[in-house]
Amino acid sequence: MKPHSSWPRTLTRRGSRPNCTRLKTGFVLQGHIFSSMSQQASVYDWDSETQGWILGSFFYGYILTQIPGGYLARKYGAKWLFGIGILCTVIFTLLTPVAADLGAGYLIAVRVLEGIGEGVSYPAMHAMWASWAPPLERSRLLTISYTGAQLGTVVALPLSGQICFYLDWTYVFYIFGAVGLHWFVLWAYFVSNSPSLHKRISEDEKTYIMASLKNELSPTTDYIPWTSILKSLPLWAIVVAHFSYNWTFYTLLTLLPTYMNDILGFSIQQNGMLSALPYLGCWLLALLGGQLADLLREKYLIRTVIVRKAFTIVGMVGPAVFLVAAGYTGCNYVLAIAFLTLSSSLGGVSASGFNINHLDIAPSYAGILLGITNSFATIPGMVGPVIARSLTKSVSYDLLHLCINVKYFIVFYVKTTLHCDICCKKLRKFRPANLYAFCVAGTHFDLKVRWYDLSL
Repeated sequence: MKPHSSWPRTLTRRGSRPNCTRLKTGFVLQGHIFSSMSQQASVYDWDSETQGWILGSFFYGYILTQIPGGYLARKYGAKWLFGIGILCTVIFTLLTPVAADLGAGYLIAVRVLEGIGEGVSYPAMHAMWASWAPPLERSRLLTISYTGAQLGTVVALPLSGQICFYLDWTYVFYIFGAVGLHWFVLWAYFVSNSPSLHKRISEDEKTYIMASLKNELSPTTDYIPWTSILKSLPLWAIVVAHFSYNWTFYTLLTLLPTYMNDILGFSIQQNGMLSALPYLGCWLLALLGGQLADLLREKYLIRTVIVRKAFTIVGMVGPAVFLVAAGYTGCNYVLAIAFLTLSSSLGGVSASGFNINHLDIAPSYAGILLGITNSFATIPGMVGPVIARSLTKSVSYDLLHLCINVKYFIVFYVKTTLHCDICCKKLRKFRPANLYAFCVAGTHFDLKVRWYDLSL
């Protein structure tokens, strides 16, 4: 195997690798859709419960194609599955304003279809990286790729606010839809399923990547050991970790702009900029975490299992602490924004923890494993907005911590208990190579959520 080179040379060698980072034209607008539509609330006359169903409807489609997406990417390759999935999302993003004019039912239907297209994206990305990422470079390569979600949010939220202020909320969907169409053309032209199929890759790079993965991947795509996969305890440990992280991520994504507007009283322009701060911090820490994780594994020879567990613990406990603290800030908007930003930022560290673990335990089936864990992790996106919108519509409490009249306030009490058991296990039967599996095991999650609708 070719020895791993220094970082400057790595930058050069990465030039022809598929970079799955993108502006998620439909997905990143989950939170800001009603920040823009709030300006048209009197026109559409949607109550809080209806808004919750519209926000959550995306995930009802999204969950349907997780496991099928992983299977199809494994069977037929990830390039066109991923590209066409995003293209479908783009098309329905462009149709969103028309659907909104037709009625809430039509908008819900469009967003379900949008979710179906978007649902194949992460399983396909995992399947593609299984063929492209050398084992000791997984953390930094995957974090660069997957932080496209956070980077897209950082761009979309403030830009959406400016578009709504100077143009009209419908242009948010038209502009991002147009960007998505251009992205699809570039993706179709430049990306290949594997190094062996890439037309512009150098022979040295191709040889290095394929040599590093020759004992990692199964030689056949016909057989998938579903029984062994579903019986894998490491897989279910990742499911628990993935679910717990996404509860916070999706709830903030969908409701943070509303909190900024209704509670802290920021204008739509300020709202977009401030709502993007948590995701900017998450993007930065995820990138730095990926670099650090691979440095620890490669240079300091720290076992993968220790690195994955440590990064998962920091990425779980840290956000929980600051999210609880945000509930006690009262009207101090500086502290509220600071705590929310710190919470989301520390969550980015877990990108080098459980989020990459699928490739550690079974790279040949990483897309399928991600489809399974992300199916469970999508549930918070489905139920969170509906529950929050329903409860904030009618529940009323008097809380002395607040000094102004507010309509909605949501306090999240998240308590995570992590028990790290023996995590270095011999590879499961569904892994082709005679290596060791590393997992984040024994993660126990206890979530308490309290909602306060305050009318002081």
